[in-house]
Amino acid sequence: MLTTCYNKTSDSRVVSCAAVWRMPCDWETGNHESPDDSAHNPQTLELLCHLDNSAHGNAACVLWEPMGDGKRVISLADNHALLWDLQESSTQATVSGTATLEGKGQLKFTSGKWSPHHNCSQLATANDTVIRGWDLRTMSQIYCIENAHGQLVRDLDFNPNRQYYLSSCGDDCKVKFWDVRNVQEPVKTLEEHSHWVWSVRYNHSHDQLVLTASSDSRLILSNMVSISSEPFGHLVDDEELSDGEDNHHEDKSKEPLADSVVSTYEEHEDSVYAAEWSSADPWLFASLSYDGRLVINRVPRTLKYRILL
Repeated sequence: MLTTCYNKTSDSRVVSCAAVWRMPCDWETGNHESPDDSAHNPQTLELLCHLDNSAHGNAACVLWEPMGDGKRVISLADNHALLWDLQESSTQATVSGTATLEGKGQLKFTSGKWSPHHNCSQLATANDTVIRGWDLRTMSQIYCIENAHGQLVRDLDFNPNRQYYLSSCGDDCKVKFWDVRNVQEPVKTLEEHSHWVWSVRYNHSHDQLVLTASSDSRLILSNMVSISSEPFGHLVDDEELSDGEDNHHEDKSKEPLADSVVSTYEEHEDSVYAAEWSSADPWLFASLSYDGRLVINRVPRTLKYRILL
């Protein structure tokens, strides 16, 4: 299944909506072959249900629960976060909880990320320059990072291996890493881009690998090993070491490895709006730019073996 956000015209107004769809069964892994274009017959997605946000505003994004049976989604609509339960083969969706962004002016959510930790009970959202954390069990705010960025926050992502670590990016050209237990200052800040940063993504398996995409037309792969779950690199068991390697291993493990930019990819000729890691291959990633160009790359082989070995 998948979700989409789209615009439609209603009473001479443009309204943003969301829907849940099912892909054809023969698209499942192992069943789908890629025929040539001349013989390919387009197939239609099955519309399961609409997420009716009309009473709460325009849908900005929809988030699937990272773990579980795929029966819960969250939609961000204007200043409301709506928790939906998908029922009866996902053909109906009912709201089981709501959280409201309150404050001066017309506050609106711009992005969000559902945490895979804490039994999927936490959500992080961005509005303007502020990042907020929410407890989905009570739909109440649990932390707030005021002025997280100098300008609009564009994207968020949770570290898959460190439960309190969150990354953010924004129009101030920066990427920041936070420990949500202490939000006074970021743990680390990257300033490698020269224009707005639209997307930040942790690698699903090796959390030191971070992708950032920007409207400077570049995709950057960084090795943020000092704030990863393995800051000293791959730790080897004592049984795996020979006597002659003991001293060398001790010296090597005393200090964290240095953070670095692994590679800068400049295949795009326009703003890069999205970057994603493959869910099947941890060394494969894709980026998408405004001109419709999709580029697929791999982590450099030397870095791959340095991480594994």
